[in-house]
Amino acid sequence: MTSPIVGVLALQGDVREHLAALERLGVTTTRVRRPEEVDSVDALVVPGGESTTMAKLARTFGVLDPLRKRIEVGLPVLGTCAGMIMLADRVLDGAVGQETLGGIDMTVRRNAFGRQVDSFEGPVELEGLDSPVHGVFIRAPWVESVGDGVEVLARVDHEGAPGAAAGRIVAVRQGPLMATSFHPEVGEDSRVHGLFVDLVRGS
Repeated sequence: MTSPIVGVLALQGDVREHLAALERLGVTTTRVRRPEEVDSVDALVVPGGESTTMAKLARTFGVLDPLRKRIEVGLPVLGTCAGMIMLADRVLDGAVGQETLGGIDMTVRRNAFGRQVDSFEGPVELEGLDSPVHGVFIRAPWVESVGDGVEVLARVDHEGAPGAAAGRIVAVRQGPLMATSFHPEVGEDSRVHGLFVDLVRGS
């Protein structure tokens, strides 16, 4: 089977780390930051970073609308942290006029886990994996609500979570779109990316 070409949106954030995680799986990768590069990939990863800045840069570089169109016709996308916000149809606590790519019928609360000093790490039980992944939450969003077509893949562990975070949704899937609140690219565990690559191949 020909390896899918998985792009990483290279406007801001953990681009190199995502490329490394995908390359460990033997996947062909490329950076995406121009409109013509949007059509060259079979799938896309939208990394963490700062969602309002990322959206503005996507508009400036001319990739926001081409990506929306490809998502509408079934482009598989993995969004992590800010990337989760970018894939949300609705955002709470966003900046005025904040744009997203959309695609997942969910409401996401931006910076829900608090400021940088409130960042935390802990095990996350993710649907489809036989043991927990190490979840790194940095100024992370969480999912407030999902539509009927959205599958919840993970919630924050009740014991390890700070305050109101316990039990919150932190990973979802809708069709070929997948999103996590945490940073699966941190460290050497590529299993979340592996689930996404399986999703890409299945599409």
